[in-house]
Amino acid sequence: MEGYRASVDRIAELAGVAKQTLYNHFPSKAELFGEAIRLAVDDMLVSLDDDGLDLRARLCGFGVRYRAKLLSPAGLGFYRAVVAESARFPDLAATFYRTGPVQTTVRLRAVLEEAMRRGELRRTDGEFAATTLLSMLVGAERSCHLFSGEPVPEPDPAQADLIVDCFLRAFAPEAQFPSPPPPDRRSAP
Repeated sequence: MEGYRASVDRIAELAGVAKQTLYNHFPSKAELFGEAIRLAVDDMLVSLDDDGLDLRARLCGFGVRYRAKLLSPAGLGFYRAVVAESARFPDLAATFYRTGPVQTTVRLRAVLEEAMRRGELRRTDGEFAATTLLSMLVGAERSCHLFSGEPVPEPDPAQADLIVDCFLRAFAPEAQFPSPPPPDRRSAP
């Protein structure tokens, strides 16, 4: 895999089209890259569609797909490549950020804010809720796999379920929080 360093000539060759055909659809390599990221993100975000599922099922489905993509050897390799090339290719980093993380956060935020309006989640800042869930799903594990040298284990859907359940408890409507016991007012002997 040549990554972002691949020439447009090489990309056109692999796609079986003329270089000009690529430029007719994508004025720059960054835009071609952005479209590839957008397609990958769209595939992952399909699991957030309603399809008659409850909020937990939708978030668990999303969590499984999100973790499978980002914590896979290919996902980790892609992340390493983008980070490594970001200083040399700032357009690459900006395009990746706009078409990947930003779009994922925007879509998840919309789902969570709708759940807040329906009373399924505590009303709070939707951006905060979305970034909290995304961080919970991959944050520490991605760092571990990137830097520890340990092999990446097979995805475990049960992990996504546990994370989503923790998130749902943290953002449960206030009425679901038990009232704290009254303080013990007995005086000491």
